Amino acid sequence: MIAEQILERKTNYKEDKYSEKPIRSVVKSVSWRIVGTIDTVVISWIITGKINTALSIGAIELITKMLLYFCHERIWNTIKWGKK
Repeated sequence: MIAEQILERKTNYKEDKYSEKPIRSVVKSVSWRIVGTIDTVVISWIITGKINTALSIGAIELITKMLLYFCHERIWNTIKWGKK
């Protein structure tokens, strides 16, 4: 994939069929947040000893961090640094 990009000198999203589409960023956001939220709920439960509090923290964290991650991915996809 990287070699093909270099050899074919693709310079933008439309020319590069391997560049990430927004839907890929959404799926990655969701899958990563599932893992991260489970971690947050377990840690919150250990610290507070209350499963309801842990689940509340996890629910809020799930939504806010998923949105932040998606924005972060889309911004990085526009940065040319490290791409050819």
